[in-house]
Amino acid sequence: MMSIRHNVSLSELNTLKLKGQASAFAAFNSLESLIELQRSARELNLPLRVLGGGSNILLAEHVNALVVQSSAETINLVHEDDAYAWVDVDAGVDWHQWVCCSNQYGYGLENLALIPGLVGASPVQNIGAYGVEAGELIEHVVGYQLSTKQLRILTASECRFSYRQSVFKRELKNDFVILRVRFRLHQTFSPNLTYAPLDTLDRDGLTSDALIQAVVGVRNSKLPDPAVNPNAGSFFHNPIVSETLALTLRKQNPAMPQYPQVVGVKLAAGWLIDQCGYKGKAIGPVSMYEKQALVLTTKEGATLAHVRTLQKAVQHSVYSRFGVWLEPEPQVFE
Repeated sequence: MMSIRHNVSLSELNTLKLKGQASAFAAFNSLESLIELQRSARELNLPLRVLGGGSNILLAEHVNALVVQSSAETINLVHEDDAYAWVDVDAGVDWHQWVCCSNQYGYGLENLALIPGLVGASPVQNIGAYGVEAGELIEHVVGYQLSTKQLRILTASECRFSYRQSVFKRELKNDFVILRVRFRLHQTFSPNLTYAPLDTLDRDGLTSDALIQAVVGVRNSKLPDPAVNPNAGSFFHNPIVSETLALTLRKQNPAMPQYPQVVGVKLAAGWLIDQCGYKGKAIGPVSMYEKQALVLTTKEGATLAHVRTLQKAVQHSVYSRFGVWLEPEPQVFE
């Protein structure tokens, strides 16, 4: 019988440290234990909700659900050839720890170092940094669909990865529990140094470990440690606007950073927020970080309501000045 706890505080299980409590909570480490928890949820007349590392959620004060979290932490090399290595990684593995050991098998994940959370959450958000997205290195995702009670294997194309998006945030939201992810890593180290400040690194002689350490250094210099200043990393998506709007904004704001995409132009949300005077600004126990306006931090006692107040203030201010609506990256967990 799985151990289910009732009326459990989730405040320490989300990196924003928002106050919140789940009706019930349990860990699972296999498909069989997950199926047993689904039966228990029905008996308790509660929906079943999956919590990853809590680094990309906005926790509601009352989560009327049986919240489950993977505790499986196995990494297995499945196959390799001259070009690639295929590695299965359980959903409960810490993401940064996986990145740091991934180069024992192959290369490609270095730019994604120090992103908080668990491996199981990486396909959901299609996490990315410095020109690399997790979806580019995912072969498939293994998971359990709650509505059909079926074990499914979704290929990368079926995951429908796009910028900070996937099928798991749309059609399969709250209906798919990721059990493990298969990564396809490159056998040859070919670093992606297209994004600043990594573009200043000397490619000659650069190793995978050195690139990981460089990324860690950059992130530590820009982002607060969640253990010291609770946060969820970048709070808003960098918006992608039409080329027409981008040109208009550039004429009005010559210093505005812009990044042409295949379709449209990406803007820097942090720059937009900074220009509106919100860098370092607090409303109650929440504020936009003084060193990086894109990061929202909290103090003790903060709730989802406090976060939403600042979120809406920033959104309306940026829209009023630039005509661009910012969408938050973290998803409400309720």
